[in-house]
Order: sequence, then C-alpha cells, then structure tokens
Amino acid sequence: MIHIVLFEPEIAPNTGNIIRLVANTGFTLHLIEPLGFTLDDRRLRRAGLDYREWVNLTVHPNLETFMARVKIHRLIAVSTKGDQAYHLFEYQQSDAVILGPETRGLPRNIIDQAHCCLRIPMIPESRSLNLSNAAAVICYEAWRQHSFLGALL
Repeated sequence: MIHIVLFEPEIAPNTGNIIRLVANTGFTLHLIEPLGFTLDDRRLRRAGLDYREWVNLTVHPNLETFMARVKIHRLIAVSTKGDQAYHLFEYQQSDAVILGPETRGLPRNIIDQAHCCLRIPMIPESRSLNLSNAAAVICYEAWRQHSFLGALL
C-alpha cells in the first residue's frame, strides 16, 4: 500500500490523528526526525487512541535514511506550492506521499527531489489545511483510485 511520510512533524495530536487514519486505511506511516514531541506523548496517545498497536509506523533519523531503507516507487510531495491537483494524479502502489511540518511546510529541496508536488485546492488567500486533514484527503483519494483495496464496503 501507499506510504505516508511526515517530515519533521511538530504537533502530537495531528500525528495521532494520522495514526488513526493509516490504521483504518492499511497505509504505512513513516516519521522523519526531529519530531516536535515524543512517541509516548499523552496528546499523541489521546488522538491516536489504541490504534498505535495496529499501525506499521517507523521513525527515521532523516529523509535519506528513509529513502535507503524503504523501497518506494515514487516520492510525492504535498504542498501549497504544488503544481498538480491531488485528485488528477494517478497514485501507484508503493508511492510515498510526503507532507511537511505544520508551521513551515516542506523545504524546497525536498519538493525539488520529489517526482511531483501535489496541491489540495483552497479558496484564494487561504494559507493551508491542518496536517491531518490534508493527509486524510490524499489518503482517501489514493485509496479510492485503488477501489478501496482491503476495505469493507
């Protein structure tokens, strides 16, 4: 299935929500350090409830280590600076979708090394969506394109 990669996530409840998201979609979650919280943070546990035990979650010290350890098809960036709408992109198995930290988004060097950079449409003058909401939008579109493989419909 598709990999969700959080680059230097800062807010524990957002990551907790994404833990629940990947637990319910069968996606894999990767966190790229440094993290703005610890994995035993009560806010992370509260948002993720007891889903942590059902999630394939790996923490990597940096993006280079992730790329060396995990066999992916393509690295797909998500950013307000994206040049392709997320719903027009064709997701493939083993794609890795990377989202940036809540306060600053993905650095330009990561966007530049990605296969492409997707955006989620918003009204003009909007800054960004909440990280866990953006991850959910992307996850469900990718999963929909694969006919919700493995889901009870």
